[in-house]
Amino acid sequence: MEARTQFFTTPIYYVNARPHLGHAYTTIAADVATRFKQMDAHDTYFLTGTDEHGDKIVQAAQKQNQSPQEYANKISRLFQGLWPRLSVQNNQFIRTTDPSHIQVVKNLLTRIHDKGDIYFSSYEGQYCFGCERFYQDRELVEGKCPDHGVAPSTIKESNYFFKMGQYKTGSFNKSKPTRDLSIPDSMKQNCSLF
Repeated sequence: MEARTQFFTTPIYYVNARPHLGHAYTTIAADVATRFKQMDAHDTYFLTGTDEHGDKIVQAAQKQNQSPQEYANKISRLFQGLWPRLSVQNNQFIRTTDPSHIQVVKNLLTRIHDKGDIYFSSYEGQYCFGCERFYQDRELVEGKCPDHGVAPSTIKESNYFFKMGQYKTGSFNKSKPTRDLSIPDSMKQNCSLF
């Protein structure tokens, strides 16, 4: 019988605030799914961790009079300490500030850059700091973020961008799911734009 392998991951949690019930729920659900597959003779790997980059983290650190790294260290330790208390048995806890993670990202981005799939440019648009994302006017509700109910700020940033368009296929938008999927309308719209 061939080995069956299953990989599980949680979102990598932002460290802009202490862990809450939603983090626990998601992690416990992934842990339960991992254990279920183990009982069904699967080899499993369960990854969780923290994302330690972003405007919210900088803002939260400033409120605590700490550097972003000091603040990220403190909050990440709270996440790491919570999982054993909830009997969660993850295989790995990754931090986006871990040297090993940074090296993997550098290697990947170098390969993508060398292939010509990323470029440096500027972008200006409506940015919601609460969501940490840009919105197009058609996505706003009466000029406000649909999640936070506040008007986004117009910002311009220089950054690296991925050339997604060259991977678009004609069949992408025409494909039909083989089963019923629960996809939020906003995500359906995003997929149709690709």
